[in-house]
Amino acid sequence: MAIDVRRADFVRDVEAIRAIRTAVFVTEQRVPIEIEMDDRDAVCVHVLASVDEVAVATGRIDIARGGKIGRVAVLASHRRSGIGAALMAQLHRVARGHGLTRVWCHAQRSAVPFYERLGYRITSEPFVEAGIEHVTMTMPLAAHES
Repeated sequence: MAIDVRRADFVRDVEAIRAIRTAVFVTEQRVPIEIEMDDRDAVCVHVLASVDEVAVATGRIDIARGGKIGRVAVLASHRRSGIGAALMAQLHRVARGHGLTRVWCHAQRSAVPFYERLGYRITSEPFVEAGIEHVTMTMPLAAHES
């Protein structure tokens, strides 16, 4: 199994990104399709993870919003394989490359343990976004991490 995680070209990779996010957020989690792709997509840095040259995971970071990581999605068939952590490591590299010293996200409550294993900590009370309970989580970035 050859895993590749790279910075995506949103224009070139939009169909792969859309397919993954639609499968995870719209089909699995019932997020309304009209709010899934948004106006921040064009200004965020996206990453794409592939296994044997097939796109299986994506995420984005909004540098202008202080390193907000979002739209992290891994196809169900590839969860618990380390791809999510590899995807996050790439997003963290992008953040450090832009001089950020911390990142943050709105994590679904079900994903809190995943983010905690990466070093994130809850920094808000629960709130509902897209009909799903979330919390804000933040993590400092060490300059030397990969």
